[in-house]
Amino acid sequence: MHYTGTIYRPPAEAKTLLLQVTVGCSHDGCTFCSMYKDVPFRIEPIEQIEEDLQESRSVRPDAKRVYLVGGDPFVLSLERLKIIAQKIKEYLPQCETISMYARITNIKTKTTEELKELRSLGINYLYIGIETGHDETLTRIHKGNTADEAVEQCKRLEDAGIAYHGIYLNGLAGHSKGEISAFETAKLFNQLRPKSIGITSLILIPGTDLYQQKLNGEFVEATEFERVQELKYFIEHLETDTKVFANHVSMATPVIGKIPEDKPKMLKVLQDTIDDFDEDELRQYREQLRQL
Repeated sequence: MHYTGTIYRPPAEAKTLLLQVTVGCSHDGCTFCSMYKDVPFRIEPIEQIEEDLQESRSVRPDAKRVYLVGGDPFVLSLERLKIIAQKIKEYLPQCETISMYARITNIKTKTTEELKELRSLGINYLYIGIETGHDETLTRIHKGNTADEAVEQCKRLEDAGIAYHGIYLNGLAGHSKGEISAFETAKLFNQLRPKSIGITSLILIPGTDLYQQKLNGEFVEATEFERVQELKYFIEHLETDTKVFANHVSMATPVIGKIPEDKPKMLKVLQDTIDDFDEDELRQYREQLRQL
């Protein structure tokens, strides 16, 4: 199998067959991200992909799920994705789901009819970094889309029958702006029907633009208490029927549950943290993190 650099995949894809179809991220401009800084974006040749599928068939002939590796493989054209999906079906006929990361801008370049065609070929689960519904923050981090554009494109996925997992980055708005970020992000998701929402907490990584902004005094990091309060505020205002996974290693207070039925239980866990822990105790957890 051909893999380049560090391979990133969502936690839910831990047992999934990983197929590299792109390297790096086509955008690679988000100020908080360091994942692909040293890996120029490229599209892998079909011959290599087919070679990897031949190898995959020898070890995982009954694979029911394939995850396409790369920062945003959904940037590929309809024709390219069709060829890849058809090759997967040829070599792994039991495959039911092809998943990958996608940007809002990737969806925008495809018509609803094209999305439906991709869905019919098994491309039926996307991971989307929504990050926040707060437009001021989206502009500052150079995300490349607005909150309204995220809603519009995710609705098009829903119309096409493509399921998706939205990712919310807790703490991204910075000190004193967590409440407005939480409210605007809940407002965004309440207009949608995501299969699930994953929540991680901002880690400032040396070498990123956002880390440098902190050093320059241009960005003030949210406190640990602010992050817990932001998450609590988000869950309080989240109404859409979905699952929430705020159990990433970056979360000092992990919570998981279905909305709306598990909301009271989740809020109690967060309130208990606010009542029982101080800032230093919560900060100590973050400072001990060695990997994400």
